Amino acid sequence: MTRLGFVLDSGSCIGCHACTVACKSEHDVPLGVNRTWLKYVETGTHPDSERHFSVMRCNHCDDAPCMDICPTSALFRADNGVVDFDDDNCIGCKACMNACPYDAIYLNPQTGTAHKCNFCNHRIEDGLEPSCVVVCPTQAIRVGDLDDPASEISILLASGGTVRSPEQGTRPKVVYKGANPSSLDPLASAIADDGMIWTDTTPGHPTPTPVALSASPARDDGAAMARTVYTTQHPMAWGSMVSGYLVTKAIAAGVMLVASLLVLLGHGGSRAAVGIVPPMLAGMFLALTGVLLVADLKQPKRFIYLMTRGNRTSWLVKGAYVLGGFAACLAAWWVVGLSGADGILPVLVLPTVLLALATAGYTAFLFGQCEGRDLWQEPLLLPILLAQAVVAGGAAYSLLDLVMEVPGTAAIQWTFLLGLIANGLLVGLELRGGHSRHVTMALAEMTRGGQQRSFRQWRLNGMAMPLVLIAASIATGADDPLLPAVAAPFVLFGLFAYEDAYVRAGQSVPLS
Repeated sequence: MTRLGFVLDSGSCIGCHACTVACKSEHDVPLGVNRTWLKYVETGTHPDSERHFSVMRCNHCDDAPCMDICPTSALFRADNGVVDFDDDNCIGCKACMNACPYDAIYLNPQTGTAHKCNFCNHRIEDGLEPSCVVVCPTQAIRVGDLDDPASEISILLASGGTVRSPEQGTRPKVVYKGANPSSLDPLASAIADDGMIWTDTTPGHPTPTPVALSASPARDDGAAMARTVYTTQHPMAWGSMVSGYLVTKAIAAGVMLVASLLVLLGHGGSRAAVGIVPPMLAGMFLALTGVLLVADLKQPKRFIYLMTRGNRTSWLVKGAYVLGGFAACLAAWWVVGLSGADGILPVLVLPTVLLALATAGYTAFLFGQCEGRDLWQEPLLLPILLAQAVVAGGAAYSLLDLVMEVPGTAAIQWTFLLGLIANGLLVGLELRGGHSRHVTMALAEMTRGGQQRSFRQWRLNGMAMPLVLIAASIATGADDPLLPAVAAPFVLFGLFAYEDAYVRAGQSVPLS
């Protein structure tokens, strides 16, 4: 048995890009994306400055988070330890791109599937070396077997070789020799905003922003920032559709949480407001959740693979089971509501509440599998998602109260208010806690950087103003539905603004 890995000798690398070109030629890699690429970093100041070269690629981790999150096992481990991929299984969900702490996975624009370095496994099987090894003019790229204690890579790993992002615990099998720390730490160098040629970047070239750097020192040892002078683009994988899906499933879950509360308060006999309309409304938003999920895939026709080829370690697959179970529960609730057998509704409350909470909260575990995005690993994400579901349910019922007779108005308004307070307190705790550099920089980007406009919309329109309106309604007797109904659209829009800021800020911190 073997566990193949790379030795990347940065001290010998001359930055010629032969490895990148050979890789592109060997695998027909399209323009704009790379399996192997070079990063140039400069340290010091003129005339005492140095340029450092580092080859970047998949690290073929022993504990590969991309394999755990892949919903169809399109990413798998070969017998030689290499993390390979199967194009025919990939659904283009892009989850692996956020799971990888090394920015090593890209979406092939021609196939809509995830690709990366696969160690030229087709060559390895024929007794050949990877193409990048063959063409390197200085032998800066070498292959070794980590199961052989006498191999160069094993000796290097045991005696001072460097790996990227060791704190992630992925046990990478790419070991650097003679690398400058600034070239391997993505937060220790930035593209200088000085008007020089290298400052011309696009949103696909992530670099630590001034706001993020001011919030968290780029180097733990206090060393000066290095200058990134050459890198490749890595566009954001998830955007507005993921943000929207977080809101739609929060509404679906929240409506049924409030409906269950009304049943427990003895209002199960209100067929329309408790037995019929809530599961229909929740079902509509649950269906919209599914539409957003499928629409965000680059291979939407393969969505069924989640069930037929599902990898049960992935929370994308577990989430699909949760959504399916919740949909079945909604159907049962609706049938009981139509039949008028309101005495059965209390029996459905427990499974409905459990599945509603699971629907709202499973994304915390999905995001937890995105090892590359430290902001999403924070423990308060689950309670925040649950509080948001309560808020969304209160908002939805407040709008229903305008068009139909809804029982338990006071209880609904109190639930709405308490959900808002809980959500605000939890987000406040998230912002003020002690965090790693990565999380601190992401939070700075969300609250004071590129996402601050969306965050302010949530804080003002989605929190402060609704709190005042609902508190005023309760203070005046909670009989008039007007004030909560006015607040509800602002709350829902604020939820989307927050989620969008959160999703994008989590991906704003560079990984390579």
